[in-house]
Amino acid sequence: MGVSGCGKSTLGSLLGTALDAPFLEGDDFHAPEAVAKMRAGQALTDDDRWPWLDRIGVAANAAITDRGRTVIACSALRAAYRARLRAAIAAPVRFILLENSRERLLARLAARADHYMPTSLLDSQLATLERPDEDEGAMILTTDADPCALRDAALRWLR
Repeated sequence: MGVSGCGKSTLGSLLGTALDAPFLEGDDFHAPEAVAKMRAGQALTDDDRWPWLDRIGVAANAAITDRGRTVIACSALRAAYRARLRAAIAAPVRFILLENSRERLLARLAARADHYMPTSLLDSQLATLERPDEDEGAMILTTDADPCALRDAALRWLR
């Protein structure tokens, strides 16, 4: 979990491979209207996000039924979104928050080619982000480390 450009897809893919689990890219579950909205520089609302989270939950359940587990890259910025995912997924859910400085995130977003998320939406995502509290039991990683080192830290925590 985390804002755009924090490394969710990179770490998620690495974890999926290491765990022999399907990797679900949350961006793939956005409605075309939501993608168009973001492409136009408009932040998503809760009404845009609820069905997206529900679609991720359905896909996660299918992957879990088929393979026993899954790894998902999803912003899950607010506690309510994480609660929605936990309620939708019929298995224990654990979150890893990936974070970095605003400047580093902007540089990563600017370097991405062919992605619909403009750098102008980063501040709205940072404002929306609710860091997990202790009750959520989430791991928090700063993404300055090599992605394989982040994967290894996450694997130690997950096991």
